[in-house]
Amino acid sequence: MNEHAIRFGSMPGTTQAADGMPRRAWTVAEIEAMVRAGIIGEDERFELIGGEVVPMLPKGGRHEMVKIELNRHFQRSVADDLSIAPETTLRLDDTSFLEPDFCVFPRSIFPGDMRGYHVLLAIEVADTSLFYDLGRKRGVYAAFGIPEVWVIDANTLVTHVHRQLGPNGYADILEMSSTDTLTATRAPSVSMCLEQLKLAPL
Repeated sequence: MNEHAIRFGSMPGTTQAADGMPRRAWTVAEIEAMVRAGIIGEDERFELIGGEVVPMLPKGGRHEMVKIELNRHFQRSVADDLSIAPETTLRLDDTSFLEPDFCVFPRSIFPGDMRGYHVLLAIEVADTSLFYDLGRKRGVYAAFGIPEVWVIDANTLVTHVHRQLGPNGYADILEMSSTDTLTATRAPSVSMCLEQLKLAPL
């Protein structure tokens, strides 16, 4: 385990097969080797949490629309000393990686070297994945010390803001509307107002 990872209790629990037998835990290196060998397709979408492969649900049109407009906005406005990467692989330790919709980190960090302790803000855009993003995935972000997480409901345009990471997870959890302007605590140039991006809730 990376010495920089911060643990808040145990990682979110993994599941077991229907017969009660534990599943085999995979490592990030094994998954990457299977992708290189063609056993797993490069276009397959999943995350690895504690060695367990978690398939990602297909993205709907609303998800893509919000993500595209956010990406256009961020690339114009974010400070030069920061990178904001869409859909990059965030390797957390030997058995876990996530695929945030956006990841904000110092530009001095090569994306392939980025780990949880480099991340200033993770942003998720959720339509079908809202329950997962606000549940298990949020718990993983907290376990690895990600200081701030925004989860945007692509349908309602409510942003669930998670801050003030402590021993019990995020102590400050807010719901911001599409008319509110939201600014990242550790990256002030990362700011958004969804209404100003001409996005409207369903």
